[in-house]
Amino acid sequence: MNWVRVREMVRKEFIQLGRDRKNRPLLVLAPLIQLIVFGYVVTTDVRDIRVALLDQSHTPESRRLIEAIDGNRTFRITRFVQNPRQLEQLLVNREVNMAVRIPTDFSSRIRKKETAAVQILVDGSMSNMAAVRISYTTVVLDRFNTQILHELYPMRLDYGEIDARIRTWYNPNLDSRYFYVPGIVAFLVMLLSLLLTSMAIVREKEVGTMEQLIVTPLKPYELILGKTIPFIIVAQTQMIMVIVFAVLWFQIPLVGSIPLLLGATALFLLSTLGIGLFISTVSRTQQQAMMTNFFFILPFFMLSGFVFPIANMPQVIQWLTFLNPLKHFLIIIRGIFLKGTGFAVLWPQFLHLAILGAAVFIGAVNRFQKRIA
Repeated sequence: MNWVRVREMVRKEFIQLGRDRKNRPLLVLAPLIQLIVFGYVVTTDVRDIRVALLDQSHTPESRRLIEAIDGNRTFRITRFVQNPRQLEQLLVNREVNMAVRIPTDFSSRIRKKETAAVQILVDGSMSNMAAVRISYTTVVLDRFNTQILHELYPMRLDYGEIDARIRTWYNPNLDSRYFYVPGIVAFLVMLLSLLLTSMAIVREKEVGTMEQLIVTPLKPYELILGKTIPFIIVAQTQMIMVIVFAVLWFQIPLVGSIPLLLGATALFLLSTLGIGLFISTVSRTQQQAMMTNFFFILPFFMLSGFVFPIANMPQVIQWLTFLNPLKHFLIIIRGIFLKGTGFAVLWPQFLHLAILGAAVFIGAVNRFQKRIA
């Protein structure tokens, strides 16, 4: 291998990247803008539940229940209605997330020391959000029940109890941003490296310089190295930039080893650059390469555990996820970010990335050799 030829090819690629004005925003601004947008948008935290309320009791007990709901920061009573049909209409129109109906016999049943019913209607079109809203409502009602029971039965009751002292490690406030932002960092690295690499060779074909590269003294693997090394450097630079932004802007803790994270990124790039190179060899135009990218990006995203737990997927699909490099990289990046996990624990993921990366990259190189022969 002649490293001088590879070095000149790398220099030529950097010059071409710098001259292309369309690539400049993609290289610098696009990762930061996407991280900001996704970092704020991709979240499962429920912070504002709009509530419509129908009080048919109009008693001190019903007003106390209303105060208990409205006093919780998560709930916000936006509408007081006069009949059940209005509750249903507000839910259908998506003007509220939840509706509460306090019946006329609410207070009388409590005073008779009977069970009083309260109707809770929740918009279940988004099942995960509905489950969280129901659980929050249950907490408020349990607290209200405890207060009422203490007033109805003021005597002291001595009995054994369980004192559960719960500690949440790595994310004490259960902020979903701690989970999603490291995943967004991994997804952006995959997305940008795929897009840039898939355009590398097909761009040469479109402008008519591919034949010139073929007739040069460059060997096929030297040409591929010269094409991919610049994108490895660019991707690693983007990775460092996005990590710094995630730590400083979103206050995501980075408690693990940065060199270990960059090493994992290098192994991950073997797979993404190999796939991008394969796409570039089978595509004739940049538009075709762009469309082919989506064939890989969407399955990688869906089968990575970024949003949907892999344990909930069918067993056959769980086996397929082992072929997804993004899955292994997500485990590594979240472990290093939040837990400070080291190589002694993450070595299976590193091994998977190394095997997948080597197989994909070698396969792409072999196909490229056949195309230029």
